Amino acid sequence: MPKPLRLHPDRLFSSDPQTRDVARRLYAEVKDLPIVSPHGHTDPSWFALNEPFANPAELLITPDHYVFRMLYSQGVAMEDLGVPRADGGAVETDPRKIWRRFAENYHLFRGTPSRIWHDWVYSEIFGIDVQLSAETADHYYDVMEAALKTDAFRPRALFDRYNIEVLTTTESPLDELKHHKTIRESGWKGRVLTAYRPDPVLDPDYEGFRDNLKVLADQTGQDTTTWAGYLEALRVRRVFFASMGATSTDHGHPTAFTADLPKAEAEALFARVSTGSATAEDAELFRGQMLTEMAAMSVEDGLVMQLHPGSFRNHNGFVFGRFGRDKGADIPTQTDYVHALKPLLDRFGSDRRLTLILFTLDETSYSRELATLVGHYPALRAGPPWWFHDAPEGMRRFREQMTETAGFYNTVGFNDDTRAFLSIPARHDVARRMDCGWLAQLVVEHRLDEDEAHEVARALTYDLVKAAYKL
Repeated sequence: MPKPLRLHPDRLFSSDPQTRDVARRLYAEVKDLPIVSPHGHTDPSWFALNEPFANPAELLITPDHYVFRMLYSQGVAMEDLGVPRADGGAVETDPRKIWRRFAENYHLFRGTPSRIWHDWVYSEIFGIDVQLSAETADHYYDVMEAALKTDAFRPRALFDRYNIEVLTTTESPLDELKHHKTIRESGWKGRVLTAYRPDPVLDPDYEGFRDNLKVLADQTGQDTTTWAGYLEALRVRRVFFASMGATSTDHGHPTAFTADLPKAEAEALFARVSTGSATAEDAELFRGQMLTEMAAMSVEDGLVMQLHPGSFRNHNGFVFGRFGRDKGADIPTQTDYVHALKPLLDRFGSDRRLTLILFTLDETSYSRELATLVGHYPALRAGPPWWFHDAPEGMRRFREQMTETAGFYNTVGFNDDTRAFLSIPARHDVARRMDCGWLAQLVVEHRLDEDEAHEVARALTYDLVKAAYKL
């Protein structure tokens, strides 16, 4: 017999009765606040075209690297999950077969945040009341397939249903933002914004970097073979993104290294990287110089800056060659912030016109580096637990290690940072529950009055993210 699927109302709360009671009261006041999703990777075409999602596999499996990295680790071929190959080679195209394969292996996700998110989606969005397994796979598929054919499950309807106030996607500076234009011209009231992600034209190691500089020149009318023309081209694109509603930039550099070179040295460095004669050391120096240049531009135009370092991207050469980027093979690395950011902070760390939100995949840096930096420099804020640490335990570790030095108000709420649209409300619910649980502990330990905890709970859920991202 299938096992029942029930979401316990006290999930993620303390087992201590007194702490749990406080958490319940805090959560009751924030659980229905609007969702502000300031950084993510959902597809803007969903909201521009508002077409029905094709099927459960395309919605919940194929685009989600959290899902297929786990299955791949257990020997499931990504072709069998319908993940497109870079060379156009054959992959599974039958969505029901893909779904069955996922269901047969759903036990692999026990204890993971993916299990929490998926169960929430199945129960709260689709109303399914039995657990997913090989036995129930077809029942799940039939229920979801029927729902996805209705107007209530179109992207805009779901956006409104889950009270999403604003959602930000992430685009290359070369993107023409045609889907965002369509959204703006459609008359729909949903706020779907973009963020400026200049890695393709800032990172000499990014595939096609020099070709990207030529496209940048064509788009802006600037001479991107010169340092001055290149910088002006980046400014032109920032103006365009801001005109389309962008309030932030995002930088996925491998490290947090920054530099502040004299003009002549910067010009010589650019000449090397733009002509393909740069060394690996040159590439890192250039990335570091460009972070400082981006900070200077943010001081000028007011765009909030985000730095997401510390990922060894595309670690699996076989997967990268066959499937391309963002296929679950990115691995966290040790990351330095104290020394790496000093050149940038020497120029802009005390400038209140700059907001630089720092993320990390290296949790060892929380109390030693990030909390102390953001607890001092006015320009800095700490981003929430990200990627591999976007989990109940990761959220708790973040609060424990950051709050004692940086407090709550030098953080920026929660980012879901996801490609999986339906997991957005699930992820925000986990974050709200974990924050309420942590605040409840402070209350019962007499470190925080309960009325203060209610104020902080709202700030962490809604107020801080809106202020930090200028939304």
